[in-house]
Amino acid sequence: MPCRPAQWLRRCGSSPGVPDASGWESGRRRSTRRGGRPHRLRRRRSASRTSSLPSLPFATSAGKGRRLGELFARATAPERSFLARWLVGELRQGALEGVLTEAVAAAAGIEAATVREVLMVEGDLAVVGEQALRAGRAGLAGGAIQLFRPVLPMLAGTASSPAEALERFGEVAVEAKLDGVRIQVHKSGERIEVYSRKRKPLTDALPEVVESVGRLAADEAILDGEAIALRADGRPEPFQDTMRRFGRKLDVDEVRREMPLSARFFDCLLVGGHPCIARPQRERWRILGETVPPDLRIAALCTADQGALDRFLQETLAQGHEGVLLKSPDSPYRAGRRGSEWLKWKPAVTLDLVVLAAEWGHGRRRGWLSNLHLGARDPVSGGFVMIGKTFKGLSDEMLAWQTERLLGLERARDEWTVHAEPSLVVEVAFDGVQRSPRYPGGVALRFARVKRYRTDKSPAEADTIDTVRGLLPSEPPPRLRGGRPTGL
Repeated sequence: MPCRPAQWLRRCGSSPGVPDASGWESGRRRSTRRGGRPHRLRRRRSASRTSSLPSLPFATSAGKGRRLGELFARATAPERSFLARWLVGELRQGALEGVLTEAVAAAAGIEAATVREVLMVEGDLAVVGEQALRAGRAGLAGGAIQLFRPVLPMLAGTASSPAEALERFGEVAVEAKLDGVRIQVHKSGERIEVYSRKRKPLTDALPEVVESVGRLAADEAILDGEAIALRADGRPEPFQDTMRRFGRKLDVDEVRREMPLSARFFDCLLVGGHPCIARPQRERWRILGETVPPDLRIAALCTADQGALDRFLQETLAQGHEGVLLKSPDSPYRAGRRGSEWLKWKPAVTLDLVVLAAEWGHGRRRGWLSNLHLGARDPVSGGFVMIGKTFKGLSDEMLAWQTERLLGLERARDEWTVHAEPSLVVEVAFDGVQRSPRYPGGVALRFARVKRYRTDKSPAEADTIDTVRGLLPSEPPPRLRGGRPTGL
C-alpha cells in the first residue's frame, strides 16, 4: 500500500466498499454474520466459498464460480496467491486489527478509545468501521454491553516476573492462572448461556456450568471465567483432557460422568442490569464476591507485599496450576485488548532440541526460514525424533541468522521446507508436554517458543526423547469416545 491505512480508509469515505476495504486491510474477507456474531471463512468446498462473495455482481453460485474462475485466469501467479489466501482468511499481510482500529479512528476523526469500546461489543471491525466513517461518533452510539451478546475477552500481556508487576502497579491483584478453557456466561432469570472466547455458543456442551451458575442469586449477570477438569483432590487435569470435552456434541451426559468440568470465575462484566466494565478491578472483585460463592471463584489476593505475593505464587503452583495473573487494581475491563494492565506469568521450562527442518515464512517473514521442526535425541538409535514445530520467539535478527545457517546445512528441500543436517541446537521454552499421535515421538510441546540458539552445544548434548516423555502428566488421560475439539 502506497498510503497509510487511515489515509486509505478516509479515501473510501462513506462508500459501500468500506467494510470490504477494512477487511482487506486486516487480511479478513468480508463475510456474512450468523446469530449476530461474525465468522471467518475457513477452507470449505468451492461452492461454499463462492456463494458468499459479497462484491461480485451476480446472484447464483454457478455465476460466481464462473466469474471467479475468469478472475483467476487473468491473474498473475502472485495475484492468484494473494486472492486464494484472502478468500480463506490467511492473507497475513501485516495490518493487524489493532492497527486498523487506530486507523478507523483517525480516518473518522474520533477517539480510538471510542472505537475500541464499540468494537468490544460489536466484535466486527468492518461493521464498526463502516458506521464510524459514514456517521462519525453518532454512528457508534448505542454500543452498550448487552445480555446474550457475548463480548471479546480482555487479554493479558506477559510479565518477566511477578516482581515486575508489583513494581509497575505498586499494589497488585493476583489470581491463580488456571489451565482451562476461557468461558463467558450470561444469565437472565432462568436463561443461562455459555460462550467461548471466540463468542461461539457452548451451552449444550457444558450442562454442569449451567447448573453451577443457576445457583447464583443475581437475576442478571455476565461473568468471565474458566471451565476446567479437576481431580477429586482439586488439582487440574491436563489441558488436553479438558479440551477433549469440548469436542463432544452427543452423549454429553455420559462424558460428563467420565470427565466433569467445573466453572471458576474471576471477573464480572454486568451484574443486576448494571455494566461493570468501566469500574476498576478491585471494585469488580468486590461485586464478584457478593455475586458468586467462593467455590465458583478463582483464588485471588490484592497485596503490595512481595512476601505475600511469593507465598500466593508458591501455593498456586503447589496446587498444580500453571502460574498467576497479575492485574492493576485500578484497571477497567478493556475487552478484546491485550495490554499492560493484565500480565500473566508462568515458570518457564526449557529443553535443548535440534532443528531438523524449517519452513519458509509468509507475509513479513517471506524470504526467511521461519517455522522450525524440532527434534529430541534418541539414545537408542542415535538419531532424532520430531516432537513439534514453532515459529514463535524469533526476532528479525534470529530469523536472518537461522536462515543463513540452515541453508548452509541444507540436505534436501521441497516447495515449503528446507531439511537440514541435525547439528543446530536451540533452547525452547514451553508450557507443557502432551501425548500426540501427530509426531513420531508420540508427544508434543504446548506453546513452544524459541529462547536462544545454543551454539555452545553439540547435538549429542541435546535433551533425549526419554527426558521429554518424563514431563508428561503422571496419569494417562481417560479414554473418551468420539469427538475432537474445534476452534473455540
